[in-house]
Amino acid sequence: MTKLRMGLIGVGGIAQSRHIPAYKQLSEIVSIEAVSDINFKTAEDAAAEFGIPKVFADYHEMFSHVDAVTVCTPNKFHAEISIAALKAGVHVFCEKPMAMAPAECQEMINAAEESGKTLSIAYHYRFMKECQAAKKLIDQNEIGEPIVARARAVRRRKVPGWGVFTNKELQGGGSLIDYGCHFLDLSLWLLGNPTPVEVTGTTYNKLSKIQDEVNMWGDFDRETFEVDDHVTAYIKFDNGASLLFETSWSANVKSDEEVMSISGLSGGLDLFPLHINQRKHGMLLSSNADWVPGEDNPGVPQAENFIKSCLGLEELVVKPEEAMKVSQIIDAIYQSSEKGQSIRLQ
Repeated sequence: MTKLRMGLIGVGGIAQSRHIPAYKQLSEIVSIEAVSDINFKTAEDAAAEFGIPKVFADYHEMFSHVDAVTVCTPNKFHAEISIAALKAGVHVFCEKPMAMAPAECQEMINAAEESGKTLSIAYHYRFMKECQAAKKLIDQNEIGEPIVARARAVRRRKVPGWGVFTNKELQGGGSLIDYGCHFLDLSLWLLGNPTPVEVTGTTYNKLSKIQDEVNMWGDFDRETFEVDDHVTAYIKFDNGASLLFETSWSANVKSDEEVMSISGLSGGLDLFPLHINQRKHGMLLSSNADWVPGEDNPGVPQAENFIKSCLGLEELVVKPEEAMKVSQIIDAIYQSSEKGQSIRLQ
């Protein structure tokens, strides 16, 4: 079988913990040929640790040596690097979120269409085996038409104290654009990718500015903290469905929570763990999934789908047009909070 030649741009934590191990596990269809990082020593160290043959200080020089790149840089550079790669005739797998703003997302899509190359975004929650099972149940009409989604992704006092997560210029935001984006994407996917039409949102960052507060994930400068650490929103879609949404890095809750719930016309389901509630045969029935097939590490099927899509063997699961809807909602939540009013998207 033909192997896809892969390069990685940005080889920090997410590249080394998720993407490189996944590609190594899929060595029959992909080979990691090159790495590049703004910190050249980081790139050299990663290449030495993982046995990667080529290291580039300038990522542009990588393009002639690979068929695809994985972009793992701060959010600010997603669009710039992805567009450059696509224009060079290279497939792109970009870390989430797609870009800093919807306009940049559209530019990325335009570049992919003009080049004829594959562009996908790393929304790995879609590839969790429970989420794949939930999607199958919804698509097979087990709950009827989905009408209301509830998504809650909150952590108790876990602002990331490493990297650039709290740098607004480089990341564009905080808990919403970093963590909540996964649950926005998952909600849209399970609802059938409807188009958002109205967004009402509120963002907070008061707690992370309090001195001497407890934070379990390292230290950060509370005086210069400028991104959101807690966000709530209500989103309406063109098909009449709606989403109740909350995300936080530092909520005052008993414990971390990841909740995904969909109510349909004839039933509903919950994720984490997977549970289905139905109206059938004049009864109200509830059932759990005792066993769900699939890979425990969602990074592997995510990587496999992208690689096989580039090789023309599979349909892409996370399409760029879908990922752009997530960025549109994120942008609208920030706008709504700043202006104190709902934002119409259509």
